[in-house]
Amino acid sequence: MRISRLTSLLLPNFTNIPNKSIIRNQLIKKASFHATSLFLQKTNTPPSAEGFMPGVSQSRETKKMNMFQAINDAMSIALATDETAGRFIFGEDVAFGGVFRCTLGLAETFESLELNILVFAESSPTSTAGRDRVFNTPLSEQGIVGFGIGMAAMGHTAIAEIQFADYIFPAFDQLVNEASKYRYRSGGIFNVGGLTVRSPCLAVGHGGHYHSQSPEAYFTHTPGLKVIMPRSPIQAKGLLLASIRDRNPVIFFEPKILYRAAIEQVPLVDYELPLGKAEILKSGKDVTVVGYGSLIYVLENSIQLAEKTFPGLSCELIDLRSLLPWDVDTVAKSVNKTGRLVIAHEAPQTSGFAAEVATSIMERCFLRLEAPVQRVCGWDTPFPLVFEKFYVPDMIRCYDAIKEILEY
Repeated sequence: MRISRLTSLLLPNFTNIPNKSIIRNQLIKKASFHATSLFLQKTNTPPSAEGFMPGVSQSRETKKMNMFQAINDAMSIALATDETAGRFIFGEDVAFGGVFRCTLGLAETFESLELNILVFAESSPTSTAGRDRVFNTPLSEQGIVGFGIGMAAMGHTAIAEIQFADYIFPAFDQLVNEASKYRYRSGGIFNVGGLTVRSPCLAVGHGGHYHSQSPEAYFTHTPGLKVIMPRSPIQAKGLLLASIRDRNPVIFFEPKILYRAAIEQVPLVDYELPLGKAEILKSGKDVTVVGYGSLIYVLENSIQLAEKTFPGLSCELIDLRSLLPWDVDTVAKSVNKTGRLVIAHEAPQTSGFAAEVATSIMERCFLRLEAPVQRVCGWDTPFPLVFEKFYVPDMIRCYDAIKEILEY
């Protein structure tokens, strides 16, 4: 298994998103998300996404970034704005940039920023530089997260990277039994709120069953954790900065197919986007369509096809962004208006996060529902390699769900 991981890291395809995956997901050719494309067509200026903190949306200083660059920028800001030099980034291979280059250059950038540590009361400070704040770890996910918990318990900010979400399971006990319960079991005296765990997730086109999984539902069942998944560079930067500064342990899942496929004009300023708040990307009156991560692009295209097929149809598209806590109020308000709900995610259907959304909406909107809630998910099988295009929800499957719910 470890040999397989190392081999995957060296594959040149991991630095270039395969065309077949882009075609499969019907991503926009310019590889920028729909709001950005529409806004630039009309105004030729960067978009101001919902949820920006005051003043950020008016910022004119932007830079074209893909998602891994936006994540890198967020971590750079997190380190640069840390007056105590108590923030650290660590994981397998992160010192030289990591598999997807998300930490590229951070160790070198902060080489000159020194952290003074008093070893003994009578000794002179010992100076440690950027490479002591951004460093590699052994191949031990349990050790990475356990180390982060200990660091956060001592008041530091720990930004840990799990190289692939598929390998987060050795750290399951540390996250579910330790990090999530630290504040509760101490009666609020201690906490590990400074812990953020980043991890690439979802399908990439050639990852097979050890580099393509969607484990988010395992963690949304755990009180004490927060679980986030962005869809684009602007979202990734703002949500990651908010996650790092939030005083709760956060698992930040990053759809790896979007690392280079999603491109936006990202504000260079320091900004945060709210955790626990969904975003309405498109207003509508007939069907509420809900998703998160890279499937937002698939859902957008399925909506376009449905609205073209059924003249007068108007679908509302919602990106959850945050899965724990999730914004049930925004979704319920939408479903009370439309009377119909379609939910999609890549993870298997049984006990997937769509089940939580469907149940919660049924409890709140039962008398307003015009049709049963539709779930479009991965199948209840291990993630396949050669059959990936049949496993991951695509535009046609999502369109069929919209069509079925309309014709019920």
